[in-house]
Parts: sequence; structure tokens; C-alpha cells
Amino acid sequence: MKLTISDLYDLDHTLAGDYLRQFTYPWEALAGIGELVKALGAALPVAEYTEITENVWVARDATVYATATILAPAIIGHNTEVRPGAFIRGNVLVGENCVVGNSTELKNVILFDNVQVPHYNYVGDSILGYRAHMGAGSITSNVKSDKALVVIHNEGENIPTGRKKVGAMLGDRVEVGCNSVLNPGTVVGRDSNVYPVSCVRGVIPEKCICKTGGRIVRKNEEEYYKRG
Repeated sequence: MKLTISDLYDLDHTLAGDYLRQFTYPWEALAGIGELVKALGAALPVAEYTEITENVWVARDATVYATATILAPAIIGHNTEVRPGAFIRGNVLVGENCVVGNSTELKNVILFDNVQVPHYNYVGDSILGYRAHMGAGSITSNVKSDKALVVIHNEGENIPTGRKKVGAMLGDRVEVGCNSVLNPGTVVGRDSNVYPVSCVRGVIPEKCICKTGGRIVRKNEEEYYKRG
């Protein structure tokens, strides 16, 4: 199945495009997000971004509510909304036209442009592609219960990440239903959907639906795009 950065993401929709091109798999990029954010932030145009505290840059046309907390390093992109009670814990790059919702927590993540994590989401050690959306209460689980290093399970192939913490890699336009849990090392391909209240493991191919009980079916593309 398609697991590479080029398989999952359109790199024209993030400030991290050049950085991500250095890697084959997205989880390889997790270790350097903090340094990436600092380097990008220092080069942002002062006419467009304000450094509200050290190493926290917010676009002048973004909306950040007073009760949101943003820890360094972090970048909040143009026209993004960070709603009341959001907790951005650092090592976070949020793209343009995003929504970081009430009581949503982010840590060590890249959100491409137009990503929505709008209600009670936890997203840690993850990369969410262009127009990805997580329904209310859906979360990424980024640490295994036995604290072992995370392995990506893909059609009988086991790919070691070498990391204790890996959340989810969501391709462009992925939709995750409400109250779903994406287990450590989950990869969801472009244009795929996850049913609400799902417990997802391993790899979901592109243009598929992960249904109740983990059953995966291909989308009828013609019918899907008619409805969309």
C-alpha cells in the first residue's frame, strides 16, 4: 500500500514542504518538527506574522481566543482559528485556514492547510494532510500500552519506526468520524473515510472506507464524488 510522503500529501499545501521532501515516510519527519518550526518562524515576514511570545508566531489575520494556550515553538497560519480552551503544547505547525477547536490539544504535529480538528480532539506526533478533518472526540493514540517502539503494520509487512511515540499519518482529504481512536502508527490514505466510533489500526488504503469492526471497502468513486 502507499505509505510514502508523496503518496499521502500534496506538499504545496504546507510551509513544511521542503522539509518533508527530505524523507521517504512521514513518521521519519517527527523528530525534527520543533527545529523546523523555529527555522520557519525566524524567516516569516513580519508584515504578516507576529511573534507573540518567543518562538510563537501567529499570522496577523488568524483568530486566537484569549483562553487558548500556545507553547513554543509554534506557528499559526493565515486565517486559522484557534478556539477557546485549545492547548497547543509546542513543536506545532498549523497551516492556513485551519480550525483548532475548543479543548483540542496538539503536540509535535504538522497540520497542512485547511485541516480541521474542531472539537475535543487530541493530536500528537502526527501529520494531517490537506483538508483532513477529525470529527468531534476523535483522537490519535501515540504511545503503545506496553511502551514498546511503534511498528507500522502494512499487509504483512512490519516497518519499524524506531520511535516510542507515533500517532497517525492522515493523507489529504481524510475524514475521521466522531469518537474514533487512531492507534499508534495508523496510516490513512488520501480520500479515505473512517466510520464514527471506530478503533483503527494499521494502514487504510487511499479511497477506502473503514467501516464498523474494521472492515475496509473501496469507494465507488463516481458515486462518491456525485454526492460530494
